[in-house]
Amino acid sequence: MLRSRAWRVPDSAWRARQVDAARWKAPASRQMGGTLPMLNPPDHTRMRRSVGNVFDRHSLAQMKGSIERTVNRLLDRLDDELAFGTADFCALVSDELPVITIGEWLQLPRSDYPLLRSLTHDQVFTQELFPTRSQLALSDRATGQLREYFTALIRDRRRNPGTDPVSSWLAVWDDLEPDRAAADEAVFHLALFMVLAALETTAHVLSGAVRLLLEHPRQRDWLRTRPEHIPGAIDEVLRYDAPIHMISRVAPEDTVLAGVTVRENEMVQLMVGAAHHDPRQYADPELFDIRRRSPHLSFGGGIHFCLGNALARMEAECLLTALLQRFPGLRLAGAPLWASRVAFRRLITLPVARA
Repeated sequence: MLRSRAWRVPDSAWRARQVDAARWKAPASRQMGGTLPMLNPPDHTRMRRSVGNVFDRHSLAQMKGSIERTVNRLLDRLDDELAFGTADFCALVSDELPVITIGEWLQLPRSDYPLLRSLTHDQVFTQELFPTRSQLALSDRATGQLREYFTALIRDRRRNPGTDPVSSWLAVWDDLEPDRAAADEAVFHLALFMVLAALETTAHVLSGAVRLLLEHPRQRDWLRTRPEHIPGAIDEVLRYDAPIHMISRVAPEDTVLAGVTVRENEMVQLMVGAAHHDPRQYADPELFDIRRRSPHLSFGGGIHFCLGNALARMEAECLLTALLQRFPGLRLAGAPLWASRVAFRRLITLPVARA
């Protein structure tokens, strides 16, 4: 279904036809309907081509040094905090690295990073399976603030164009779209998507990887002496506890799916987290094994395959490489605390201490 071009995503037109106005016609939902993951061809094709291959090998090579410096700076802070006892890995490291990475790439003011991180945490509630009214209200407020932020950013980059991605996208869309307001709207959705996609999911991969390795000290110690296996370990983290547990698709026609009748235009939720623990696909799926070499669906599939997958992998690889060498005796110092969510996994706190 992920690779099928017949099954579509719930785009703006689909949302406008739904009777649950509080859910699907709310500002946060309407705004998500214009982002890249919620576009169907030909709109998706046009938007995706305008982005280009932003995270190719050359671009990633240029970013790697900066990411490594950020990792070491954050681990210095962790080291200082551990001198006094327990430290929260999420607050000090895994929540920070993604927003710094994407913020530096977009050339955003460093002082804006806490605001963007907070707004992203609230905005994703609109993408949950059954969001409450209070969660939708939080998402709508965050959506309004994100709209103001990125509208002001686009206005500034029009006045002062530079070498940043937003300036480049504006130049591309000015050639594609004669209506400047429409061009600005397209760039707004690109910039918004880059921040929303980069923060929540990558932060979970980082904190989840550290949690799982600390819970499995033998595998952690094995990996420390064999850093060339870190990429494979990251894939097992992505399988074992995917950052996104739910992907939505809309039926193109009446069909029977796994014995269940699905009507045309009904939405189906693909439970990726459950699929990753299917014993028909994985031997001993509940066993965390960093030497397992099995495929996973954490980055989606088909035309909506994750645009930033290589960047997320690189952030995780840089972090684990440095962490395993600098903190050989790191241990869990308490129970992790999870956000009460289904679609987007999030560790709120991960207490750690020295052995």
